[in-house]
Amino acid sequence: MTYAPSERQRERFAYRRRQAIRSVLLAAGSTAVVGTLLVLGVTGSPGWPRVKQSFFNLTVAREYFPAVLEGFWLNVRLFVVCAPLALALGLLIAVLRTLRGPVTFPVRVLAAGYTYSYRGLPLIIAIYLFAFGIPGLRLQGTPDVVVLGGAAIVITYGAYLAEVFRAGIESVHPSQVAAARSLGLSYRQAMRHVVLPQAVRRVTPPLLNDIVALQKDVGLISLAGPIDAIRAAQIGVAKSGNFTPYVVAAVLFILLALPLIAITDRVTLRAARAQNAGA
Repeated sequence: MTYAPSERQRERFAYRRRQAIRSVLLAAGSTAVVGTLLVLGVTGSPGWPRVKQSFFNLTVAREYFPAVLEGFWLNVRLFVVCAPLALALGLLIAVLRTLRGPVTFPVRVLAAGYTYSYRGLPLIIAIYLFAFGIPGLRLQGTPDVVVLGGAAIVITYGAYLAEVFRAGIESVHPSQVAAARSLGLSYRQAMRHVVLPQAVRRVTPPLLNDIVALQKDVGLISLAGPIDAIRAAQIGVAKSGNFTPYVVAAVLFILLALPLIAITDRVTLRAARAQNAGA
């Protein structure tokens, strides 16, 4: 026997479809009106010709786009390396902070001191300390400033991510750990198979938000001297006397962030729907 919706059910579906179409049309119309007003307001302002010449000069953009793009490749590589390392460091610190027992007290204190320190330390200062302070020690085998700057980014963001992971771990009810231990699992096995999977799933949206912020802040590596997108744009501005290379670098960063932002929004929406369904 095949399912056939009733007449009333078909009317409900048709009503919801009409409401959805109406909402989409209203959203598109209001967006078009607001966008048009913004464009007219900006382009109609007295200083728009000068701003357009200084920030949106296509000739300057075409001239310096290859150099900015070449520097942007360094930012991409930094992000690809720093993001997983910061996640791993954050997870490790979070687990250390949630250890129980008097024997592990020194470990908890060190982990807490690390998170307190690097959450309060501005990333710019951390990059300066790593990129210029460590080479000043004149130790053998000191890596170059790109590696040191990347280490500063990983350690700083590791502190933020550790607190996000810790919030997820502590959101799991202790009775689940007790149940896992009663089944014969060790504390490490209970964390690995019971606590961490739930904790990571619960804090995935804020984790992704921090990763998006990290993707943007890899541009601060230019403070240490390497020619990334920001430094290449700065050189272009110095040569041309025009700010358009900065806009080119900004567009590249936005294009890199868009997929991550879309994934973050989608995961956040799914988490909200799951929470509402369970409520």
